[in-house]
Amino acid sequence: MRRFFLGLATVASLFLASSQAWSADKLLNASYDVGRELFVQVNKAFIAQHPGVTVDQSHAGTSAQARAIAEGLGADVVTFNQVTDIDFLVKKDLVSADWQKDFPDNASPFYSLPSFLVRAGNPKHIKDWNDLVRDDVQVIFPNPKTSGNARYTYLAATAYAKEAFKGDEAKVKEFITKLFNNVPIFDTGGRAATTTFV
Repeated sequence: MRRFFLGLATVASLFLASSQAWSADKLLNASYDVGRELFVQVNKAFIAQHPGVTVDQSHAGTSAQARAIAEGLGADVVTFNQVTDIDFLVKKDLVSADWQKDFPDNASPFYSLPSFLVRAGNPKHIKDWNDLVRDDVQVIFPNPKTSGNARYTYLAATAYAKEAFKGDEAKVKEFITKLFNNVPIFDTGGRAATTTFV
């Protein structure tokens, strides 16, 4: 079976420096867009270990969430899928510069890989990245400017192209250009992209 390194989607969970999290009875978890259902379950487990605490959730693309926090969203916890957005909060003095040391695994408790969601029955027989650059295919994924998932999709596609074209940068660029040209709309986050698809 051919294997591809499709990009590491890290999630960093940490308490914001300005938070009084452990003394609070109500926390706000600002998280990435498609993590909503996951964090409903994670928050239930947290609440079970900390009776009397409630956890509210705010979800959007990670870059949008980071900007909202910098502009005043009162998040106590962030669970983002990319380091760059946490580093943005570090530069705003909202997160400690050594945040990765505060939790095991460099504050990245799990990772995920992108997958292809196709129409029922896969009528266009999409099986690999090469299929996504065909003229008869449209691709839906979020805007890399606002979504960590979109950035990982871009990185995964680039890794595939570099392997497929043996590092030929011109062919890699052509592949990525074709892929992006097949995206009719760049939604702001993964959930919106899923809604557009369905």
